[in-house]
Amino acid sequence: MADDGQAVPEAGVPTRNWAGNVTWSAVRRHRPTSVDELRDLVAASRRIRAVGSRHSFNRLADTTGDLVAVDGLPSTVAIDRAAGTATVSAGLRYGEVAARLHEQGYALPNLASLPHISVAGAVATATHGSGERNGNLATSVVAVELVTAEGDLVRVDATDGRFPGIVVGLGAYGVVTRLTLALVPTFEVRQYVHLGLPREAMDEALASAYSVSLFTTWRGTGFDQVWRKQVVDQQPPPVRWLGATAADTPRHPVPGLPGDTCTGQLGVPGPWHERLPHFRPGFTPSSGEELQSEYHLPRETAAEALAALDGVRDRIAPVVQICELRTVAADRLWLSPQYERDTLSIHFTWVADAGAVAPVVAAVEERLAPFTPRPHWGKVFGIAPAAVAAAYPRLADAVAATVAADPTGKFRNELLDRYLPR
Repeated sequence: MADDGQAVPEAGVPTRNWAGNVTWSAVRRHRPTSVDELRDLVAASRRIRAVGSRHSFNRLADTTGDLVAVDGLPSTVAIDRAAGTATVSAGLRYGEVAARLHEQGYALPNLASLPHISVAGAVATATHGSGERNGNLATSVVAVELVTAEGDLVRVDATDGRFPGIVVGLGAYGVVTRLTLALVPTFEVRQYVHLGLPREAMDEALASAYSVSLFTTWRGTGFDQVWRKQVVDQQPPPVRWLGATAADTPRHPVPGLPGDTCTGQLGVPGPWHERLPHFRPGFTPSSGEELQSEYHLPRETAAEALAALDGVRDRIAPVVQICELRTVAADRLWLSPQYERDTLSIHFTWVADAGAVAPVVAAVEERLAPFTPRPHWGKVFGIAPAAVAAAYPRLADAVAATVAADPTGKFRNELLDRYLPR
């Protein structure tokens, strides 16, 4: 802290995102240690954006003014047993929150593949796990506490008509300080990995467990690995299952990388937060030498969409490290990629070469265009704003709500101006 009580510029806030492909444009960076300090900072700033764990791959968190990290705010995981909820600090990471919930006998319905991501950042971008009946992480939110453009601290819940827009709000409504999440009783999960799944078994495999991921390198027509996360009372799969063979050692999704950084496999039971993510919180999942894209399509178009991508398989394979398919249940959040449709997500982890990846991303988007793809807001994509707008029936409502909440555009940036034009 400086003598005048203001946050020291550049205090503990990195200049780049996790992958290193984006250098932020902010002229000042801050890490306040109290909500009052944050309120003063927001009120005094002309342009400001919040940054989480930096796992975005585009300029969604960027700003030409002040960049603020909220992980220095007081740590809170406050459980309300009567309501079945937990109020948690925005800057906490899911791995931290999950362990504390489990100790008290509670769980979240699902988790993303990385437990290293911040709660507020994941919610704001509709980051998700997998499961035909599981919504994205934002669907657990029942209230949001945030600092508005005037520096006021407000709490918004489902009684407010703007709530479906604010939850997956892309940082456009203010700086989130805490979120209240709906809980379920803690549960145990067994994780099984099978190798060599034929393409024709895709739909049955995706519906076969609580959470399922299919991985492909696009060097063949089938799937290299199937990761099945099933509740403990479900019957274990046989060694030979749907034409695939059980792995006999722990695996990593990316071929050639060691499996010891991944969550427990081989059917060994463990608590939900140690099985639903792919990676253990105590390990860095990778060095950041990658780019990522993800597209969300209507679930019923899965077979057609993959057949369309077969036409550019020879272009995808040389620049993809791994591609993951997951399912996500529909929700009612205006800017969620799962808004009102059950979804198949196709996630690409690319090599860290933007020049080589960009034309392949364009080819993938051209092939997926007939299926009305909705890109992940925090990853690499180039879909035209008009096409994105056409895919979101409530986008105009979301834009109107952001303008009403922030008439001067304090929380806006170039990416929001492009895809949520005022």
